[in-house]
Amino acid sequence: MERIRLTTAQALVQFLDQQYVDFGGGPERFVHGVFTVFGHGNVLGLGQALQEAPGELTVYQGRNEQGMVHAAAAFAKQSRRRKIMACTASVGPGSANMLTAAATATANQLPVLLLPGDTFATRQPDPVLQQMEHTHNLSITVNDAFKAVSKYWDRVTRPEQLMSAMLNAMRVLTDPGDTGAVTIALPQDVQGEAWDYPADFFRKRIHRVIPRLPHPQEITAAAELITGKQRPLLICGGGVRYGDAGAALRSFAERFAIPFGETQAGKSAVPSSFEYNLGGIGVTGNGCANALAQEADLVIGVGTRFTDFTTASKSLFAHPEVEFLTLNASPYHAAKLDALAVVCDAAEGLNALAAALEERGYRSEYGTDIAEAKQSWAMERERLAGVEYPVGAGMKEQAGGASEESGLDRLAGEFIPEVAGHLDEKLPEYAEVLGTSLTQTQVLGIINEVIPQDAIVIGAAGSLPGDMQRMWNSEVPDTYHMEYGFSCMGYEIAGALGIKLAEPEREVYALVGDGSYQMLHSELVTSLQENRKINVLLLDNAGFGCINNLQMEQGMDSMGTEFRYRGPDGQLSGDLMRIDYAASAAGYGVQTFRASTVEELRTALAAARQSERSTLIDIKVLPKTMTHGYGAWWNVGVAEVSGLEAVQEAYNRKRSGLEKARSY
Repeated sequence: MERIRLTTAQALVQFLDQQYVDFGGGPERFVHGVFTVFGHGNVLGLGQALQEAPGELTVYQGRNEQGMVHAAAAFAKQSRRRKIMACTASVGPGSANMLTAAATATANQLPVLLLPGDTFATRQPDPVLQQMEHTHNLSITVNDAFKAVSKYWDRVTRPEQLMSAMLNAMRVLTDPGDTGAVTIALPQDVQGEAWDYPADFFRKRIHRVIPRLPHPQEITAAAELITGKQRPLLICGGGVRYGDAGAALRSFAERFAIPFGETQAGKSAVPSSFEYNLGGIGVTGNGCANALAQEADLVIGVGTRFTDFTTASKSLFAHPEVEFLTLNASPYHAAKLDALAVVCDAAEGLNALAAALEERGYRSEYGTDIAEAKQSWAMERERLAGVEYPVGAGMKEQAGGASEESGLDRLAGEFIPEVAGHLDEKLPEYAEVLGTSLTQTQVLGIINEVIPQDAIVIGAAGSLPGDMQRMWNSEVPDTYHMEYGFSCMGYEIAGALGIKLAEPEREVYALVGDGSYQMLHSELVTSLQENRKINVLLLDNAGFGCINNLQMEQGMDSMGTEFRYRGPDGQLSGDLMRIDYAASAAGYGVQTFRASTVEELRTALAAARQSERSTLIDIKVLPKTMTHGYGAWWNVGVAEVSGLEAVQEAYNRKRSGLEKARSY
């Protein structure tokens, strides 16, 4: 057998350079590059290998280890999991910085390959710089923490172990039903050790991803279940997009007059204007989808994990005879909610089920309900996009009182009078410090109208995912990119870079709150370095607005969620901080704009589109002007005992919600 003498790191790079996938359209390169932040734990091993013989792998310089993994995850997501990036960091804090992003990738089932440097396998220099010592077990290192957030984990303590480790890594990275972060820990001394590797290990490997076909017995059972129902409802999850099943879902819905709601991951698989597309469903869903969900006698999940936001903590599907049917490539996810499970790829399952239903002559009994529900929501969306608060006047006065028909009351927090009252009290301060009368929903309406239809928008955390899922109209496939499996603040800007690397010909817009921007925006610099233009639309509402609303909804006062100076009472209750985010980005070389009026926003969006480098628009919006509610309940940890009457009332509401929700 022919052998090649290489270091472990050199062998790893050569192996990665020869990995291909075939989803039915022919082989495509799988690993497109490596994000790096070099340190003593990887620069002389993996770094040397990448410098000397990188093959066709492109090396990207990260600024923050968490940020570069977010970029890699977004790259994989936008590539529909058909292309990936690897990420390498140094020992200790460098590797630990990747943990949050590894969890984000695994929660969202996005394939990323993590190559953290590790301490010496020989233990000769222990404790090496940045080593974490455990007196009860010297084999434990910082990288053991990745076990909790990885779909596959291994540590290569001898050069020959690399072969089995990497073959297993590829198995998981190419598994549509059970992929996520894969971590291969690389002790820094082993990276530089040489071994005579079999030449065959470096041959071109094609990983064929074969569609998972449903079993005929499962399809028969599913068809029989559907034919006994009058008002079924489909749930379009991320598996529809990853499995190229948008056309199949659209055809299925149309043939059998079955409407569908979208999860965050499923949105933009089918155009928003499609007559059976109800839009976002669940806690961050709209009134249209949630109303029909409560009346559905069968819920058909397609490629969804049925998270608590989709099911409204298992309370949304309230029909007394509701049953569940799920099509999913993962047996685990397919069985959730005690559903009839059909384990398959989304398109294969929908097509097989359609054939079975055609034989039975099935059609739902919705009549005009679907069109009426969509029209009702279209009117509400139009209202939300047009609401503006004249500065200097109270909220309730502008609304003409707190009637049920008051759009302003719903806008500032449906069913949350405490939030509406707080805005009424604080509006003069907000308007003076932020210098704006723009509302968050108004801004989103303008952005959706102005930017190109084929532009990709990305978000992740706070109130923006809720407003986006409700209000954003997507007419071009795969243009809505939301990380909400982990809701990780800081994903937005790094993710925008990953999207741009995956689809360089499209405009990419990262919608980010001021809180998320402060947490992580370092990969803006990498976008400039790579000449990969991204657009950051920063909505500044002077705090962690989503959680501020949650506090007050559950009976608390505002505490530690607005960006205020420390006040005379020793608490964070002083004046609001004035922060110029445009100035911070300009220092990197980003082209920046400021907007606090409709005219300024429209002008800035037009100029940003013409720019050839990354841009940031600092958009000042009034706090608490986001959407909320629309008939979905969320189970959160309200205090059972409190001296505050408002908290006690919130706990009683929680108990009432639990009584109406499913237990499993």
